[in-house]
Amino acid sequence: MRRGDRAAAGFFDRVGLVLYPSDRLYEEMAFLAYYLHWGHDEVMSLDHRERRRWCAELSKINKRLNGTPKNVFEA
Repeated sequence: MRRGDRAAAGFFDRVGLVLYPSDRLYEEMAFLAYYLHWGHDEVMSLDHRERRRWCAELSKINKRLNGTPKNVFEA
């Protein structure tokens, strides 16, 4: 993972390690557990990129089913 990608995913601590806000992690875990009926171990076994991808895909499905108009600022 490139440094720019890591910076976008969280923030750096004093020694250059990427930290991910714990509130965001719990939010993503709850989202996946709720919609996919996955347990703690299943959700925690996903790496950051895979977890974000699942969240993005589920969000797209929800928006489509709810008839939410596409945001022009989203890719």
